[in-house]
Amino acid sequence: MKKITYAFTTWFLILPLLGGICHAADTIRVGTTQPLTGKFKDFGEEQLRGLQMWVHDINSRGALLGKDVELIHYDDYSEPKRSAMLYRQLIEKDKVDLLIGPYSSDITLVASTVAEEHHFPMVASAASAEKIWQRGYRNIFGTDTPSANYMTIAIAAAQANGAMTFDLISSDSEFSRDVANGVRKEIASRGLTLLLDEVYPLDQVDFTALAKKLSDSKGDVLLGATYLHDSLAISRALAAIGRKVRKDMIALTVGPALREFGDQMGPAADEIVGVVQWLRGVQKPGAQDFAYRYRLKYGYNPGVHAAIGYSAGQVMEAAVRLAGSLDKDAVREQLKTMTFHSLFGEYKVDETGRQVGKRNFLLQWQDDHRYLVDPPDVAERKLIYPRN
Repeated sequence: MKKITYAFTTWFLILPLLGGICHAADTIRVGTTQPLTGKFKDFGEEQLRGLQMWVHDINSRGALLGKDVELIHYDDYSEPKRSAMLYRQLIEKDKVDLLIGPYSSDITLVASTVAEEHHFPMVASAASAEKIWQRGYRNIFGTDTPSANYMTIAIAAAQANGAMTFDLISSDSEFSRDVANGVRKEIASRGLTLLLDEVYPLDQVDFTALAKKLSDSKGDVLLGATYLHDSLAISRALAAIGRKVRKDMIALTVGPALREFGDQMGPAADEIVGVVQWLRGVQKPGAQDFAYRYRLKYGYNPGVHAAIGYSAGQVMEAAVRLAGSLDKDAVREQLKTMTFHSLFGEYKVDETGRQVGKRNFLLQWQDDHRYLVDPPDVAERKLIYPRN
């Protein structure tokens, strides 16, 4: 009886392994980690849903290289170290064929190191810090606008409307430091003047004193390298001062691009400007179709991070199709050299893997809605400048 039990047990231990071998042969496995808990939870969930939509679409239209695509994903808890550990698992144990990067620059920095160690190409999703591209890595390829270029469109729009002087505020984080450095260089290159330049801790919650400094400054335009929480806090602090804050334009990163900004600010959001990589109202191929299908599936309109997730999948798919195989060297070469138009915009990288094809859009809150106001080919309304 013991022998029979042993043989029976052994068979059931081997069966999943055999199933895994068959499964791996019949499918292409795509691995990723996304923050489904922790501080980046909302962004990670959207990004994952975008990726899942891509997998559904690719399988619906006939698979990739004759095989179905399977997404293997884990929750990285918004923690870089956990993400690195999980990417090792995806490569070494799950034996994935392709890698999509996680959300955020900080997590991507460590996750891409794991990919580099294994000579495994990775398409980055929402990650734009300059440090990612300055390490000489050969296996990380960006889809997001580099953070140093985030505010270029806002500066250009302000200058076109007569702005000459600027105030700059930025949180002390990898992303915001890069944005701020890019702003300083852009303003100098255009012969404009930076009157106030303030850096504050990432966890700062009281902006009363900083709002007073901004009120006293004579800068025509306020530029802020911010996240959602601080963009809300600084906007409330400025609103509390009222009309004494004479800024012809207030432009902030990340925060105003999100619907939550308008929901929490109410009428005070009106005429605040944000930079965004994608908005469902953009008149570009696939945007309306994607937004419609996403809303049907999940019950709400997609944000930019859903589009980023979907587009990261599209970029990887294009590289594999052009390579005609899953060979890592062949896929890497395509990611280095190809130009591709995804839902998110143009994909084209330089020799470091840094994205150079993607451009940001400018939006403005008007009448409780976000409207694209620049560049002209996607604008839904005119930029209100100066602010009323």
